[in-house]
Amino acid sequence: MTQGTAGTTIKVRPPELRKGAVIAQSLDNQWVTARLTREMVKKGRSLRDVENIRGKEVRAEYFRSLINTRQVVVNRVFFYNNRAMSRDLLEGGAARLAHQKLLAEGALVPYLLHEREPADRPRGVDVDEEGFAAWQETLEQMPAGARTTCVRLSWDDRENADTTRNALFNPFAARVQGLTAKDIPLLASQVGVPERRVQQFAEKIGEVVQLSNERRTHDQHVTRNVLYEQFVSAPGLPVSDGKYDGAKPFAGEIKQLLDLIYNVNLADALGMYPLTPSGSLRRVALQEWRDLRTAPSGTITDPEQLLLFLQRQAFSTVQDRLALTPSTVDALALEDIVSLRQSTPWHRYMEAFDALIADPVAFHERAGLVFDRYVRLNSEIVRLAGARYAQRARANKWWPVLEIVITIGGSVFSAITGNETWSVTGDIGAATAKYGGSVQLVLRNRREGRREQKFAREMASVRFDSTREWEQFHSMVRRLPGYQEQARRAAATSSATVQDENLDY
Repeated sequence: MTQGTAGTTIKVRPPELRKGAVIAQSLDNQWVTARLTREMVKKGRSLRDVENIRGKEVRAEYFRSLINTRQVVVNRVFFYNNRAMSRDLLEGGAARLAHQKLLAEGALVPYLLHEREPADRPRGVDVDEEGFAAWQETLEQMPAGARTTCVRLSWDDRENADTTRNALFNPFAARVQGLTAKDIPLLASQVGVPERRVQQFAEKIGEVVQLSNERRTHDQHVTRNVLYEQFVSAPGLPVSDGKYDGAKPFAGEIKQLLDLIYNVNLADALGMYPLTPSGSLRRVALQEWRDLRTAPSGTITDPEQLLLFLQRQAFSTVQDRLALTPSTVDALALEDIVSLRQSTPWHRYMEAFDALIADPVAFHERAGLVFDRYVRLNSEIVRLAGARYAQRARANKWWPVLEIVITIGGSVFSAITGNETWSVTGDIGAATAKYGGSVQLVLRNRREGRREQKFAREMASVRFDSTREWEQFHSMVRRLPGYQEQARRAAATSSATVQDENLDY
């Protein structure tokens, strides 16, 4: 049951979102791949300078999220401040109509911080005026009877203010303040810091934590913008310009950590997983004990059950094949994505994945069906692209592979099949008193293209309550045929006091 309706808005709270709803991290207006971040810091480039490259990657991730999930929750600011989304509103015509259909279907759900309606101007936020005007027009011109689903932590303003403080701002500060309690050499390796500079990195992380502590001691909020200004952004420029200061030690690495904390924090507050794009730092870098309230389904606590995901028999129903996939997902139009979501192959694909996450332990029985329907879905994408853009939407040869990624504490285990091969690897990192993590399903091209269609979703959460369970699992994995292991040292890939109601997240 919804929290309530008012005019053209359906107002819901997080528990009322569809099962499996996600937040797409790539729509964050500061999102940049780790590789591009390093280049921007080194060459002094801003987000505007790399817009052509970044815009295509964001657009591809935006479309992937709509292709591979039923519902995507989006911070309301990104609808008009992120050109990967607002371009359809600005273009008008069929593109704007497609966006309206996605809003009306609840496929796109604006997350409102303090606003009561999606068209309300956010307080304390710089907005792209052209994009904001197009967003308001889009909402005003929604078809008769159509309503936009919006989510807020609470629709009671007083309760929402308290919940936002306790679920967003305080946990963000706590995660930042907890950075010095991590395994710093492991953390450094995951953000790409050379071993010879680990001590300097540790000292800089200490400064970040110190500033956070000082602000909290003086009852000041700790926000990403505040930390960006001090440790990441070029002085004298708005944070929104996205110009990162190469003179500030570890600016790019600190940016990666702050962005990860920011997006994980919002996803946890809404009770869902963030959809982390390729080339971005993954949650495993935080070496955390996952809050079980965010689990998408039942939690796996048995080491033997978890091992099943890595055994070769689990992949027995997955058959190798050669197919086609669009060379660049972002070459499609939003209208194509809407058509795809209305097609039989898309609905059958969603049904297969829903069945899998409803009982992830039955992976060996259901993975093949998900794989088959995913391949069929890509054939439908190629057909739609060819029908609309014969020249523009080229297709690549596609050798799809299925991969299972298990993260526990600071360790990652991966099993992959494709091209008549099967392999299991482990990157072993730090462990904590309790062991939390997740099981992720990945479907992609064996020769992966940056902007091709691919799939990566969390299937289940993992919880080991003792060292004994972790050691039992690790020992069983080591006995799998062909298993290879390495110590984890590879990259995972304004200061004034502000009133709560003017803070943005």
